Amino acid sequence: MRKTLPLVIAFALAGCSFTPEYQRPAAPVPAEWPTDAKVGAGDTAKIAPLPTDWRAFFPDPRLQGLIAAALEHNRDLRIAVGRVDEARALAGIARAERFPTVDLAAQRAASLTPADLSGTGRQLNSQRYDVNLALAAFELDFWGRVKSLDDAGRANFLASDYARQAFRLSLIADVANAWLNLLEFGERRALAEATLKSRDETRTLVGRRRDVGLAGDLDYLQADGAYQNARAEVASLARSQAAAENALQLLVGTAPGSTGGGSLAQPGLIAAVPVGLPSEVLLARPDVMAAEQKLIAANANIGAARAAFLPKIVLTAALGTASRGLSGLFEAGSGAWSFVPALRLPLFDSGRSSDNVDLAMARKNIAVAEYEKVLQQAFREIADLLAARKQLGEQLQAQEAGLAAQDQRLKIVNARYKAGVSSHLELLDAQREQFAAQQSALAVRRQLLATAASFYKALGGSLAAEPAEAR
Repeated sequence: MRKTLPLVIAFALAGCSFTPEYQRPAAPVPAEWPTDAKVGAGDTAKIAPLPTDWRAFFPDPRLQGLIAAALEHNRDLRIAVGRVDEARALAGIARAERFPTVDLAAQRAASLTPADLSGTGRQLNSQRYDVNLALAAFELDFWGRVKSLDDAGRANFLASDYARQAFRLSLIADVANAWLNLLEFGERRALAEATLKSRDETRTLVGRRRDVGLAGDLDYLQADGAYQNARAEVASLARSQAAAENALQLLVGTAPGSTGGGSLAQPGLIAAVPVGLPSEVLLARPDVMAAEQKLIAANANIGAARAAFLPKIVLTAALGTASRGLSGLFEAGSGAWSFVPALRLPLFDSGRSSDNVDLAMARKNIAVAEYEKVLQQAFREIADLLAARKQLGEQLQAQEAGLAAQDQRLKIVNARYKAGVSSHLELLDAQREQFAAQQSALAVRRQLLATAASFYKALGGSLAAEPAEAR
């Protein structure tokens, strides 16, 4: 009984764990969105699900081709996938520590002992053959140390996989925004080229009027200055368009090919975003789930550090056959075994174990703060997008109304100038303000579409509830 009592006590405590019970921290964000971010009473309703496939959210075939190419060729995404494979392998290594390692070993040992060293006074020549199954240094995980390391490895793997999901969503949104940016510069350049042509015609007309005495040199200089400004604007927009193409190519990871001459005013470029957005949607974002898995891993590491204070029982065993000669290995009576249990009790390590616990606790506190920070950033991102969707919609309506007024004004001023009623300066002002209104309307329309594209990332996309084990 005295010999078996310690072993019985150890097995009775085998279910003990020194890992703190994990509790998700309270979200340090308001339960509702800011008032100015709401669209209406429906904002308190339950959120409508996003499309299950990104193609349904981005229905334009040209954009779909670009996103598909980016998901295949983008180098940063390949790195993220590699990180997941790395974390999966590390989790497998940690899990393997919970199970014994059994090796098949075969060896021959030979020795020669000189006569003056042997007990018989004669030279001794000995040899031995062994074949056995060996269990090498298997730790009995009574205190849950190895299990805690396994839990931490699995949580780190899940965090890496959720980080890959978050990057994938970000890549989809970035490609959509880059494409919208390219469309904007294409349309703005087309408007600038049309304006350049119009101002060239106006300059020619003013030159003819000057030749017959109906206009002075000042009018012609004003017309020529407006023409040169339009030329400069075309060159500037061409440079910006080239930069936008290069940015899109970097995201796609290969030459994007023809992106088409689409229009931002084309209906159905991006699917509508649901109105009802409870703050619980934050917990479905992959970046939030990645931060939580890192917190779970840090919590598990505390248990592993605490268990290091307790005795460690390690088993080493071998079962097989042994003989002096190779031919006698498997004869009767050649069986051999060894069993070497070892108990290691830490007595003095200069505070290393205590410092490891402090280190694990500090890392958990850091993980809690990082998790809360990710939640706060996610809340702000969605709140900003909600406010932008509302305000940009109103701004676009005002810009389009103002553009319609500028178009009508230019028609009237142009007719009055041809009739000799209005001055050329008045015509030039009308042209400038119409061009500025056109450019502003395009910029606001692109911002509104970019807001919708960013919602796909902010709301977690169609991957929000996809667990890593499901893939």
